[in-house]
Amino acid sequence: MLSVPLSAMDLSWVERGRGARHALTSTVELARRVEKFGYHRFWVAEHHSSATSASAAPAVLIGQITAATSAIRVGSGGVMLNNHAPLAVAEQFATLDALHPGRVDLGIGRGPGTRNAAAIRSLRRGDPDADGDHYEQHVRDLLGFIAQDTAEAVTVLPEFESATAPWLLSSSTAGAALAAELGLPLAFAHHLRPQNTDAAIAVYRENFRPSRWASRSYALVAVHTICADTDERADELARPAYLWRALLATGKPGSLLPRAEAAGHAFTAEEQQFVDGYRTHQVLGDPDSVARQLTDLAERTGADELMLQTPVYDIADRARSFELVAAARAGTAAAASDE
Repeated sequence: MLSVPLSAMDLSWVERGRGARHALTSTVELARRVEKFGYHRFWVAEHHSSATSASAAPAVLIGQITAATSAIRVGSGGVMLNNHAPLAVAEQFATLDALHPGRVDLGIGRGPGTRNAAAIRSLRRGDPDADGDHYEQHVRDLLGFIAQDTAEAVTVLPEFESATAPWLLSSSTAGAALAAELGLPLAFAHHLRPQNTDAAIAVYRENFRPSRWASRSYALVAVHTICADTDERADELARPAYLWRALLATGKPGSLLPRAEAAGHAFTAEEQQFVDGYRTHQVLGDPDSVARQLTDLAERTGADELMLQTPVYDIADRARSFELVAAARAGTAAAASDE
C-alpha cells in the first residue's frame, strides 16, 4: 500500500518549439493542478546555462507559485548555496515566509546547477571554489542567520516566523551525513544517483542528531515518475526523457523534444546503454504498476515521503501523470481500508 505522502517537483522543462516563458507559466499551472490532486508540496529547482530548464531563480518562482495556489507547500529543490551569499538566501526566504506563512520550504543543495564552467565562475564571482569546498560552512552560516543565532552583528528582516526546518539536498553519503549531523530533514536525489540511495539513507538514519530543527530523522526520496493509462502510452511519453537523458550523459544536452520527433530518433549503442540504466531505477507504467513501484521504493528505502519529477513534453500529459498517480494512491488506500 502506498501510504507515504506524495509531493511534486518540476524543472520548468523547456520544450522544443516553445520558450522559457511557456516553461515557467506551465510550472505555475502544474502547481495549481497538483494542489487539486492532493499533493503535499511542490518544489522547483535551480539550473543555469541550461537548454532544458528555465528554473534559474527558485525564490522568484516560489513567490509566483505560492501566490497562485492556496495551501500546498512550495519550496526549492534546491537553492544551490555555493552560488549565493547565505545572508541573501536567508533574507529571500524570510521574505517569502512572511508573505506566505507556513507554506515555504527552503531546500539547500551543494552543486552549481550547471556543467558550464564559465557560468560557475560568473555565479561565484570568480571564486575558485568551483568544487564547493566551503559548502558546510555556508550551510552553518545560513542556519545561523535563519535562527538569528550568529556571532555576526547582522539582523535578518523580516524575521523567520515559521518553525519549518530547512532541508538539505543530497545525492551522496557525504551530504546525508551532513544532514544527520546538523539535524535537518534530508531530500535525496534518487532520480540522479539511485546507486547511492540505500547507503545514504542508512548513514542518515544511523547518525541523525536531534536538533532545534527536527526531533527525528525525515527522509524524502525524489524519483522520476511517468504514469499513463497504459504501459505503452507511458513508454511513449517517456521517450523524450530517454533521449534527453542519453544526450545529456553523452555531452549533447538539449531541450525536451515533442513525442513524434523523439520517436524518430535512432539511439546509438552508447545512448541506449544510458537509457537502459536510467529506466532501471525510475518509475514508469500504468497506474497500478506505478503504485506498486512507488510502494516498493518507499518500503525498500524507508522513505518518509516521495517526491515525483515527471520529465514529459506538454503540460497536459505531465499533469495527467500526476493525476493518475494520485488517483492510484487513493485507490490503494481505499482498498486497504475495506479489507
